[in-house]
Amino acid sequence: MYAALATTFLALHFVFIAYVVVGGFLVWRWPKAFWPHLAAAAWGLAVVTVPLTCPLTVAEHWARRRAGQAVGERGFIDTYIENVIYPERYTHLAQVLVGVVVVFSYAVALAKLRHRRAERTMS
Repeated sequence: MYAALATTFLALHFVFIAYVVVGGFLVWRWPKAFWPHLAAAAWGLAVVTVPLTCPLTVAEHWARRRAGQAVGERGFIDTYIENVIYPERYTHLAQVLVGVVVVFSYAVALAKLRHRRAERTMS
């Protein structure tokens, strides 16, 4: 049971990171999605800039220990992303690219919002 729980936390972690990266595009369609995504993006920024441990990492490690599995000292990104999806030497570049994607998604969302407001005032 605990091994399945650890896998669930692992999957949630991947989903959360995907949401941080591309969730801003949801704002294009649903402007109210801005605030939840901003909170997620702010947490993502905090985790990579300040030495914080993500609660999902803590939960996954706890479940792995309970399942009798080995638990390393590294975090989720260090374990499952770096040197798997991209080489460690590109970590800073990957972080910058994620920031660019989020800022771009918000810039387009703002332009769409202004366009919608302009259309409403004209009709």
